[in-house]
Amino acid sequence: MIEVGLELRDSVNSLSFSEPVTHVYNPLDYAWNSYKTYIRLYGSTAKKVLFLGMNPGPFGMVQTGIPFGEIRAVTEWMKIERGVEKPAREHFKRPIEGFNCKRSEVSGRRLWGLFEERFPDAGDFFKDHFVANFCPLAFLEGSGRNRTPDKLPSSEMAPVYQACNQHLQQIVDILKPDWVIGVGGFAEKRAQTLFDPEKIQIGRILHPSPASPAANRGWAEQAESQLVQLGVWR
Repeated sequence: MIEVGLELRDSVNSLSFSEPVTHVYNPLDYAWNSYKTYIRLYGSTAKKVLFLGMNPGPFGMVQTGIPFGEIRAVTEWMKIERGVEKPAREHFKRPIEGFNCKRSEVSGRRLWGLFEERFPDAGDFFKDHFVANFCPLAFLEGSGRNRTPDKLPSSEMAPVYQACNQHLQQIVDILKPDWVIGVGGFAEKRAQTLFDPEKIQIGRILHPSPASPAANRGWAEQAESQLVQLGVWR
């Protein structure tokens, strides 16, 4: 997992993007120590369920290097806190403060909060589950606004998809999950394009982003219900 993570990091570091994207953050680069610790603690054994997100959020993985990496969940539940460096080009409106960041990633707080409620000990969750992002890059516009991968030109995203598809296939080969669960429709579609549903079951839960009106109406209850209906959880 560490080796293929390094391969993905180097592959996407060589890519370039045009306006309105002015800054690109790669947490696998400047927050590599955190991600490596996450892999060593929780990604070293086969899993039953792989939860797949889209890309880093500005106050989650962008700060901590952990997918959906809301700081309290990472430090208090996962027991991870490592030094985070600075990206080569930092947007003044989106500074990298690492574990000193005072803002909370709502999507990460909701996602990891559900998992922590069901599995108070992080080790119990990670025994059968793992969480990854499809794309490790965060894209920022000149205003500092986050721009999601699905909003970028297909010509620029083609090499990103190539590198990220390869990485996703590699981690599935390593972790051997029975399920790949997209956290939102984007991730589900990426999994559907890569895997044979007769070999790996693919599903989706509602994305926990506060930008989704549905997610603001009891996200945890909806997501848990979806997982039960799919047969992932009892």
